[in-house]
Formats: sequence, structure tokens, C-alpha cells
Amino acid sequence: MKEFEIKSTVKECSIEELSPLDRHLVECAKEATLRAYAPFSKYYVGAAILLDNGKIVEGSNQENAAYPSGTCAERTAAFFASSANPGVAFKKIAIAARTSSDPSKAGKEEFQNKPVSPCGGCRQALLEYEYLYGDIEVLLFGNDKIYILPSIKSLLPLAFTDF
Repeated sequence: MKEFEIKSTVKECSIEELSPLDRHLVECAKEATLRAYAPFSKYYVGAAILLDNGKIVEGSNQENAAYPSGTCAERTAAFFASSANPGVAFKKIAIAARTSSDPSKAGKEEFQNKPVSPCGGCRQALLEYEYLYGDIEVLLFGNDKIYILPSIKSLLPLAFTDF
């Protein structure tokens, strides 16, 4: 039997420690949570993808009573970014989540304290764009801290890659 170790590097910082561009991308993800449709889970997720051409594309989770017909924020953003900007690489993605549907309560207290991470399906979908274009940096927002990962594959090290 052979044993090997899998490691991922994660940086932890505050919002103030981010570059202005990264801070803006996180704010776009937070704003996208206000457009989520989550009447069942009450979990409002937003994602913002920075494209190689400088555009930022946002997405939010969209639930449906015919579960699992809805779509996560990360896939909403990725699929829209790819269809509206064919062939343009994804450079970074920021993700945020909150638990209130009331926009007037979208202050700091409504966002998750710990960084929110994409589900396995979103990790796989984003990984395919990473294989097309190169590493996609990941910014996971939480009120208490932000995690920065160098790539999607750092979130999914034993990914399905035979496609």
C-alpha cells in the first residue's frame, strides 16, 4: 500500500487586507446575494467572476420547488460568463452568503461569519473552466475572515478529470 499526502495552501485575511480589485470583487459577490431566489433554503449566495478582459460577471443561487432544478450562484455566474464571453478566461471568483432575504438587513450581521465554500458540483463545473483557461483564484468571504485559494483544484484535489 502506498500513502501520499494532499495539501492545499489557504491564505487568511481581512477585507481591509485585500487589494482594491479583490475587495471590489468580494463586494460584487455580496451584492449578488440580494438577487438570490432562495425561498426554501433561506440561504442567499452570490458569486462574482473576474474575467481576463476585466469584466465582472455576477450570479446568485436560484432555487426551484422541483428540487434540484435550481442552480447555485457559482454555476449561474460561470455559465453566464462563458455564454456571454466565449473564450474569455476566468481569473478570479469571489463567493459570499447571507441568511436574510430582506435587503434592508443586508448589513454585516447578515453575512456568514465563516467563509462559504462552493459545493462539489460547483467545484467540478468551475474546474472545467480552469482546465480550459488556467488557474482561477478563489476568494471565500466571511465576516470574520476571508480565505484566498490559488485555484479551483486546491478545493477539489482528487477531481474527475477524464473529460
